[in-house]
Amino acid sequence: MAGVLDTVNQRTRLVGENRLEILLFQLAGPQYFALNVFKIREVLQLPRMTMMPERHPHVVGVIHLRGQTLPVIDLSGAIGLRPQKPEADSTVIVTEYNQSVQAFLVGSVDRILNLNWDTVQPPPRSAGRSHYLTAITRLEDMRLVEIIDVEKVLAEIVPFNTRISDGLLDMELLDKARGREVLLVDDSPTGINQLKETLSQLDLTMHVETDGLRALKRLQAWADEAEGKLSDRLLMVITDAEMPEMDGYRLTAEIRKDPRMSDLFVVLHTSLSGSFNQAMVEKVGCDGFLSKFQPDQLVDVVRQRLDQMD
Repeated sequence: MAGVLDTVNQRTRLVGENRLEILLFQLAGPQYFALNVFKIREVLQLPRMTMMPERHPHVVGVIHLRGQTLPVIDLSGAIGLRPQKPEADSTVIVTEYNQSVQAFLVGSVDRILNLNWDTVQPPPRSAGRSHYLTAITRLEDMRLVEIIDVEKVLAEIVPFNTRISDGLLDMELLDKARGREVLLVDDSPTGINQLKETLSQLDLTMHVETDGLRALKRLQAWADEAEGKLSDRLLMVITDAEMPEMDGYRLTAEIRKDPRMSDLFVVLHTSLSGSFNQAMVEKVGCDGFLSKFQPDQLVDVVRQRLDQMD
């Protein structure tokens, strides 16, 4: 456990290009699951836990850790597997998603894998738990590793707000936005649905791709067809950071290298947070960074972009 802890703390500070590091673990059976190391704060033995009345069925209690009170979520039960009973020697993975911190109860932690995103694939449609997965990969011995869609798990426990606050939707903004085209890139159906529900309030025309490589190919095809600059057609690209095939950082770098679309307005929209993202935004040349599930901040970015185009 100590060795894994040390490695996690070191790896969360690494910056790579189209690479990810995942923490392998098991839940209620032999199947391997994974989370992105950049989302993980620490791995530890379950501290003393307090039971809470009227809690969500998948929240087994709360713990007090470093001045914070954190929900402990039975990840196995939350994705439709056999629920896990917390024991004195149970392991929890403490994570940060969308500026919230929570602990996931897991079976056992295995190790960290360093991968290229092009070795990570979308889950097959036939997968029984595909709606709780964002991607799959395989170990050297070909055993399957399932990367969990934590955004969906959390959204089912505490639904995210997608409504824009009253007063932000004035007629001038709506007139400017109506019919403008945006490209949304995200491998999480939960993330895409949040973007659609928020941006539909601006009457924008939305195109969707589920990974950076597909998005790049669509942009290249549009650029081949365009008579003028692609930015005349497309208001902005809103992309997730973590995706199979090609991540959002590499997608942005590829956009910037192509003179036909180098001036596109690109916003990184991710559940990752902290100085890591700010450094990567500057490195690859994103125009902005947004934490997911912040509808008012999302509409502010759209307004700023429209004002720039006046």
